[in-house]
Amino acid sequence: VQLVESGGGSVQVGGSLRLSCVASGDTISRYCMGWFRQIPDKEREGVAAIYTGGGYTTYAGSVKGRFAISQDNAKNTLTLQMHSLKPEDTAMYYCAADHPSACRLDADDYLYWGQGTQVTVS
Repeated sequence: VQLVESGGGSVQVGGSLRLSCVASGDTISRYCMGWFRQIPDKEREGVAAIYTGGGYTTYAGSVKGRFAISQDNAKNTLTLQMHSLKPEDTAMYYCAADHPSACRLDADDYLYWGQGTQVTVS
């Protein structure tokens, strides 16, 4: 499956952004889909994951209550709605796909990755 992210940009503290990830080559309803982020010299951090087949979502504690992950299987699109953004949310954001056996926020589990979209909060 091929993944392409969009929607990143620069936003003020407290603002909102909506990231999208369009998939091709396979249907994302078969996968656990996740959002990760990374800043230079740091490990990739799991933000949120969803498996619609199991009605399952999970969030990192740092974003719970501020971010919402969702998935439109008809459009083969994954979305991350981000509110109340903080400077520490600044990072490159990636979407990823994994087989749904675990659906954890562990980057090592994920098989397919997009190229990323930059989010800057200042």
